[in-house]
Amino acid sequence: MPCCCRNKNTKPLALHFKREELLYDIANIAYVEGDVMQTDDEHQRHQVFDICEDGNINRVTRVLNLAFAHCAELCRPLSKRPAMPYVDATDTLTATDVYVMDLRVPEKFSYTTHRLMEHLIHEIMCYKVLADWLSITAPGAEAKWLAKIEELESQLKEAVNANGGRTRRPLSPW
Repeated sequence: MPCCCRNKNTKPLALHFKREELLYDIANIAYVEGDVMQTDDEHQRHQVFDICEDGNINRVTRVLNLAFAHCAELCRPLSKRPAMPYVDATDTLTATDVYVMDLRVPEKFSYTTHRLMEHLIHEIMCYKVLADWLSITAPGAEAKWLAKIEELESQLKEAVNANGGRTRRPLSPW
């Protein structure tokens, strides 16, 4: 795996997020959210429940892809890679079975931080999908999930930066 940094005191770390597990958690949380809604409108409640159903899964996929890219950006000190040469990219919807985040971490990177990052990213991805869905189906419920996302993102940034140790950049004119 190529690394854009010159620090050889790093090791590869890959975080895997199974789409099936993400969808399962999203559906469970949406079910509870719909179940506790303060409404007598069963149609609105059913719209919240149906987040991962066939007609809605494309929206969920797009938000999952966006959430994963955002989490990789939050982990930028560890996920930074050189830009690829020209790639003809499109906005074609693609669903992957496993989201993989390739990182380069310091040799002494803590296993507990690794596990914390896995859980935080998983939750951020689920909550981003849920917040997006609730913004459409139950706008009043969206705000609490956005607040949860903000707190988790703060924790993720803290975890990314906590294990870095001192950074020494080699002196070089280029």
